[in-house]
Amino acid sequence: MGYVTRIVIIGGGPGGYEAALVAAQLGAEVTVVDCDGLGGASVLTDCVPSKTLIATAEVMTTFDSSYEELGIIVADDTPPLEEAARVVGVDLGKVNRRVKRLALAQSHDITASVTRAGARVVRGRGRLEGMQGLDGSRKVVVRAADGTEETLTADAVLIATGGHPRELPDAQPDGERILNWTQVYDLDELPEELIVVGSGVTGAEFAGAYQALGSKVTLVSSRDRVLPGEDPDAAAVLEDVFRRRGMNVMARSRAESAKRVGDRVEVTLADGRVITGSHCLMAVGAIPNSAGLGLEEAGVQLRESGHIRTDRVSRTTAPGVYAAGDVTGVFALASVAAMQGRIAMYHFLGDAVAPLDLKTVSSNVFTDPEIATVGYSQADVDAGKIDARVVKLPLLRNPRAKMQGIRDGFVKIFCRPGTEIVVGGVVVAPRASELIHPISIAVDNNLTVEQIANAFTVYPSLSGSIAEVARQLHTRKATAGA
Repeated sequence: MGYVTRIVIIGGGPGGYEAALVAAQLGAEVTVVDCDGLGGASVLTDCVPSKTLIATAEVMTTFDSSYEELGIIVADDTPPLEEAARVVGVDLGKVNRRVKRLALAQSHDITASVTRAGARVVRGRGRLEGMQGLDGSRKVVVRAADGTEETLTADAVLIATGGHPRELPDAQPDGERILNWTQVYDLDELPEELIVVGSGVTGAEFAGAYQALGSKVTLVSSRDRVLPGEDPDAAAVLEDVFRRRGMNVMARSRAESAKRVGDRVEVTLADGRVITGSHCLMAVGAIPNSAGLGLEEAGVQLRESGHIRTDRVSRTTAPGVYAAGDVTGVFALASVAAMQGRIAMYHFLGDAVAPLDLKTVSSNVFTDPEIATVGYSQADVDAGKIDARVVKLPLLRNPRAKMQGIRDGFVKIFCRPGTEIVVGGVVVAPRASELIHPISIAVDNNLTVEQIANAFTVYPSLSGSIAEVARQLHTRKATAGA
């Protein structure tokens, strides 16, 4: 029997558990060191819980905004008032119990998959111990909850420890009235008036969800608009939808502090204004979990932000040490973390590997409507990073959208002027996360707009708009907009 390569993975999120599956399948001896449960923040406190909550909000929004237009009559015994009564309510305690149950079930499924593949799972916190040994091996010390320690020897180590919510010094979460995004699932009752601080992806998703569930939401944005990192046309559609549904969107308003005053929360802005609500959700970014891991002593370089420096095959500056996921600061997406973890194992174990290509990454903002993107962006085109033609087609013109009462959203595709190869796209629509896939395939495989236009689509369908945009790009020879 030959030598078996030993792999130790610190962190059981998407970067860690996907790497474990690959390494085990390639015949390595794999140990996953994890302290919270496999799946990591993505499964336990972030993606899975938030999207489960959003699923309920989505049903509420669809019902509230479409049932009258679609001709649906709801028997309602509430007394007639000047303003129509809300017909559907939500039991947040029940919703959150479902959220936690699904997250735990998903974590258990992942643990079963990893152990079935032959990997060992060790509960505890891992840290690198010193520099690489003369034989090229690394030492990882695992500290269990009871204080006992175990030392593991590895030929390669993958750091996939993720991140945690950033906190403002004067707005410390208490888990009751002032919350970060990991604490909202402990609420038993819907916040009457919710102040959301931060208008990035997390802030926008929660603001939209709680607005749909019935909270009165104020979204505090330090920037000119919501979702400053997303496509400007998409962000404008979403902000318009938010305001139309009654959300108070405060642009260019930086929050400096949040404090409890009895059963209320006071948020003080940089210009001295004070806004109050029943609850406050802080969504002001994340900090990488890179402290206390012995990284710098092991030769692993960190950026000023605390993120681990990696190359496109997930190598750090220390031989035999790789890193994946949010701790690297590449893209805070579960799909990217998983790809980084897989690439790391393929590379170290000598399998065929393609370096990480961020221009083929598709991502989605789970607001209503959703915003899905892939490839080069409008900002890249505007900054001259790539020469591209663009066509944007509103969904209002789509027959299926008309039938379903969808008013907001569009499809936008970018292509190269000469070759007409598709280099990027944006979809703003219900379930845009599903609709972006054909554009992702086009970007990944260098397909042309003619090839997209010539593929059959179902009539009527929302995906018909993708083919229509491709047809317009194929026939227009100048930059076009809609």
